[in-house]
Amino acid sequence: VQLVESGGGMVQPGGSLRLSCAASGFSFASYAMSWVRQAPGKGPEWVSSIHTSSSTTNYADSVKGRFTISRDNAKNTLYLQMNNLKPEDTALYHCARVTSYVPPDRYEYDSWGQGTQVTVSS
Repeated sequence: VQLVESGGGMVQPGGSLRLSCAASGFSFASYAMSWVRQAPGKGPEWVSSIHTSSSTTNYADSVKGRFTISRDNAKNTLYLQMNNLKPEDTALYHCARVTSYVPPDRYEYDSWGQGTQVTVSS
């Protein structure tokens, strides 16, 4: 299993970024996927998840209405469109392969990427 994130960077508050996660080594279309972030000095925070058919997506309250998760199963790629970014969104963003799901929004993972850094600052 390999997950490689990209698309991070530094933006001003109110700006946008689009993160990508290239997946390989497994049947991407068969797994739900998540984005999880970790800010300096804090534990991991679940951000969003998308199920295999893209018909089900879930978001943390802190990003709801600003972030959009999507996937392209033909390209084995996961995305996170982030709009109206805030300083509190600053973190290392990881994509993760989901192994279990308990509704409404509890996920467990078995593989993570190395992450891509997002910094929101004026």
